[in-house]
Amino acid sequence: MAALARWCVQRRLVVVLLWLLALGGVAAGAFAAGSAYSNDYKVPGTESGRATQLLKEGFPDLGGDSDNVVWHTSSGSVRDTGVEQTMTRTLDRIEDLPGVAAVSGPYDEGGAGRVSQDGRTAYATVVFENQANEIGAGQAADVVETAKAAETDGLRVELSGSAVELSESSGGHIAEVVGVLVAAVVLFLAFGSLAASLLPIATALVGVGTAYAGIVLLGHVMTVADFAPMLGMLIGLGVGIDYALFIVTRHRRGLKRGLGVAEAATNAVATTGRAVVFAGATVCIALLGMLILRLNFLNGVAIAASLTVVLTVAASVTLLPALLSFIGMRALNRRERRRLAEHGPEPEVPTGFAARWSAFVERHPKLLGAVAVVVMAVLALPTLSLHLGTSDQGNDPKTSTTRQAYDLLADGFGPGVNGPLTLVTEVEGAEDRLALDNLGSTLRTTDGVASASPVTYGQGGDTAYLTVVPESSPQSKATSDLVDRLRSDVLPRAESGTSLDVHVGGVTAGYDDFADVIVDKLPLFVGVVIGLGCLLLLLAFRSIGIPLKAAAMNVAAVAAAFGVVVAIFQWGWGSELLGLGRAGPIEPFLPVIMVSVLFGLSMDYQVFLVSRMYEEWLETGDNRRAVRVGLAETSRVINSAAVIMISVFLAFVLSGDRVIAMFGIALAAAVALDAFVLRTLLVPALMHLLGGANWWLPRSLDRILPRISIEPPEARATHERLAAATDAEVADVLAEEERQRDVRDTTG
Repeated sequence: MAALARWCVQRRLVVVLLWLLALGGVAAGAFAAGSAYSNDYKVPGTESGRATQLLKEGFPDLGGDSDNVVWHTSSGSVRDTGVEQTMTRTLDRIEDLPGVAAVSGPYDEGGAGRVSQDGRTAYATVVFENQANEIGAGQAADVVETAKAAETDGLRVELSGSAVELSESSGGHIAEVVGVLVAAVVLFLAFGSLAASLLPIATALVGVGTAYAGIVLLGHVMTVADFAPMLGMLIGLGVGIDYALFIVTRHRRGLKRGLGVAEAATNAVATTGRAVVFAGATVCIALLGMLILRLNFLNGVAIAASLTVVLTVAASVTLLPALLSFIGMRALNRRERRRLAEHGPEPEVPTGFAARWSAFVERHPKLLGAVAVVVMAVLALPTLSLHLGTSDQGNDPKTSTTRQAYDLLADGFGPGVNGPLTLVTEVEGAEDRLALDNLGSTLRTTDGVASASPVTYGQGGDTAYLTVVPESSPQSKATSDLVDRLRSDVLPRAESGTSLDVHVGGVTAGYDDFADVIVDKLPLFVGVVIGLGCLLLLLAFRSIGIPLKAAAMNVAAVAAAFGVVVAIFQWGWGSELLGLGRAGPIEPFLPVIMVSVLFGLSMDYQVFLVSRMYEEWLETGDNRRAVRVGLAETSRVINSAAVIMISVFLAFVLSGDRVIAMFGIALAAAVALDAFVLRTLLVPALMHLLGGANWWLPRSLDRILPRISIEPPEARATHERLAAATDAEVADVLAEEERQRDVRDTTG
């Protein structure tokens, strides 16, 4: 690391130009290629996946996205001459728009079912030529604009559907701007130097910007969800600014000790840069753990987020030292530079609240540890009621046209019309046709079914489907129960004695199948992520206790963060107030992604805190001093980093996207609890209680484990001397040092 930093400092202009060239080149390629995101939740081998495939093969005309135009009269009826003429002209204009394949409305033959019983609400279906991920935002916006032009004082027009959602305002890049501005303020308060404050932000923006453009290109070669770039930006800005903050802090400390600019930058990367690389590696390992689930949808998210972390880490250890050498002594504020010139180098001793808090934790480890456990347990309780399901446009903010259309349809036709089920099967003969005709009658008398359409056959007559409208909403547990009842009871009886194999598809069925696959694989996934993280910490800190405590702390942070998400999004505590829509279930893919991200981020503060304790332990062999000094020296920078990361994550609530808002709140809650409860309270309390056992490693295991180092080179010699002694000898040395400890090291 020192050689890399030295090269970057000596060739600082080359490094800066290379990064700018990379950013510009990748961005130009992304602009030329355009985006190709795809929210493909289909899981091969599931029943809903088979239904979708059969429908696509037998009815290719149904392959495009279907959206709804809904209109409602405040008085009179939608069948009134004026309303009918206005909406007929509007639907004709929509059908003539580019990208629209067909429009079917209530005024067409056989369209009576599209008018509500009270006659005040009606809807038309707009079928696009392509799926939603292939429809340009401009095409969807044209449909919305044309439909909205028909509104009058007594006539409301709203639209729903996946393509329409593309035209909804996402708040632009307000979230990123707000997050960066708050981070800049916190950095300036921490450093007092404008130049030093801007460097972490500049470094993070270059790394994240390059990654964002790279994710756009990645979407052309694999399935990448449309929220992946925003998720990558959210993670990248948070960890990128934090990683740069740690390195700049170490660099400033070197300048205060009298080191030259080049030497201080090199030393910062050689020491703290090691921890940054190690922390970034743990985040990437946690994210790439999603690959073991073998789901295309999650593969793209994992690789996109990991790419962002890799580039932000690379920028922190290459671009940042080059920029530090450019600003020279301005990394210190005027008062610090003046003091250095007048009094010369001075040792930086932890003082103030950080030192007092560290001593307080040392004096009361049992009480403070118990308080921390209670806080985490209470916040984790809502996680026990976690419900995975379909979050639909009924959860959108009240002001959105998709939410308005959803509510109008639910009021006029029942909640199930927003998420019909599709039953698809192959047909081989007259016996199968007769059974299908009887199936329609059976479905109409089935509990939970509001209506069932007549059977529709494909052109070759070998494929058929019918639509079932549930009595309950798509996200309701009652709808999921109906799917299970159809699959396990109703359809098997209807298929008896025939060659029919009816598959249940639709929004709810697809999400339920997706959730089942994820839940089945979740224990393996969590086990692999925890196991790999513990292995890395075991190699780095040569201790059994450190990895086990880290795993327990990370699980606690994840559980408590899920509790906050459940309370806000599932129970609805303040969700409407925050503009996040009404309460609803948690999307099936969120637990996996959030476990990956949260587990990776939770490792960061563990690495930065314990690595400083480890340095002190290797130098002194005194556990109490190591924990006290490590906490006192790192708590301020960890707290500053946490405030920055929390601010960045919470800013993404302004994005207007429910999924991104979930990520933002979950990550902000996890980081806040991790920094202010776990790492500065529970972890040091436990380490004081365990004493020298924190650093115990069986001699036989120590011999066979490979060595990786995140401590500075000068501490490695001490580490090797300690490792060369027997366990008994180390214990004797520590006991003797404890008896002879200098009174100046006694706290309180």
